[in-house]
Amino acid sequence: MTVHGAAPALPMRGAAAVPNPVLGMLIFLGAEAMFFAGLISALLVLRAGSLAWPPVGQPRLPSAVTGANTLLLLCSGYTMWRAVAAMRANQGGNVKRWLGATAALGTVFLVVQGSEWIRLVHFGLRATSGTYGAAFYTLIGCHGVHVLGGVGVLLAVLWNALRGRYAADDCAALEACRLYWFFVVGVWPILYGLIYLA
Repeated sequence: MTVHGAAPALPMRGAAAVPNPVLGMLIFLGAEAMFFAGLISALLVLRAGSLAWPPVGQPRLPSAVTGANTLLLLCSGYTMWRAVAAMRANQGGNVKRWLGATAALGTVFLVVQGSEWIRLVHFGLRATSGTYGAAFYTLIGCHGVHVLGGVGVLLAVLWNALRGRYAADDCAALEACRLYWFFVVGVWPILYGLIYLA
């Protein structure tokens, strides 16, 4: 339906439309980037205003174990890339394998982080033990929640892939999942460097 006197809209040529799931994910990730930037800025302000970081009496963070866990998460970024590449090459079986590997690596990352949290609590590092503990658990906890959500999305996408719901020319949900997972993987080395290595 056109308004009287207005020219009908012409279809755009040569411009590839961005699928709605991908566009929605890009907007969401823009907001998430600002969220993490705010948390990181708060950490830097707290650290600059502190005489010692970490404060005296607080346990040291397990940088070696978390470093190995960081490599696991980076490997999950590679497996996610392989899943999307397999989908574009119309290799459904490989898509399922690589998605399953990505979800498994994300789950292992969460289990290792959770076990380290339990050990840190036993050593006396709690969110209520001061700004150091509060900053640690807020930043690492927010990332953990994002990884947990990402594993849930990965499992949903894997379920749909197992049911044959994606094709090389119709896999916007997988592309959106890829963007989210790459964001989660990309944020972690920044947090690891600022919190565990600084």
